[in-house]
Amino acid sequence: MTSRPFEKLNRRAFVTHALAATAGVAASPLLAESEPEYMAADKELVRRNISSFRSLDWRPYFSNTKNGAILVDTVSRALHYWSEDQSIYKLYPTSVPLTEEMTRRGRTSVVQKVEGPDWRPTPSMLKRNPEWPSYIPPGPDNPLGTHALYLSWQYYRIHGTHDTRKIGRRSSNGCIGLYNEHIAELFSLAKVGTQVLLI
Repeated sequence: MTSRPFEKLNRRAFVTHALAATAGVAASPLLAESEPEYMAADKELVRRNISSFRSLDWRPYFSNTKNGAILVDTVSRALHYWSEDQSIYKLYPTSVPLTEEMTRRGRTSVVQKVEGPDWRPTPSMLKRNPEWPSYIPPGPDNPLGTHALYLSWQYYRIHGTHDTRKIGRRSSNGCIGLYNEHIAELFSLAKVGTQVLLI
């Protein structure tokens, strides 16, 4: 019987060996030094499948949970919420901005809560999509879904969506989208003043 060295090489084995061979190149110390600590630690743990989302502790990201805390991980496409007294922790899948240029990262806070939000596209959205309407009232056609948390950054929101295909994908013009059931729950938990960090 002739021995075939690649007979038992399947896709999983090939990918595993290829990743192992390139691991040294990918882990450049220069890159790690230029990133904030909370981003560098999570780089290798990207998960986009809801069943494999992992719980996080708030401490690496916030100095306290005063008014509650929301962490949006744009890489794993997940939103984490901690209540002020830390008795409630929630983890939700999200949609994230279409491109890096549309993605804003950093610290902000919830400045307004709106149930049944209306929607007006931003000037840059209308420039890219002149066929869009200038206003959509609350309802099933509204891109903000059933609830919205307005952030201190102009035009940025955490909101629901009626288009459930968007969740888990790069699909927004800058906002963070959740299933309507999830934004309704988060809306009831978060308050004006809740801390928000997008990474």
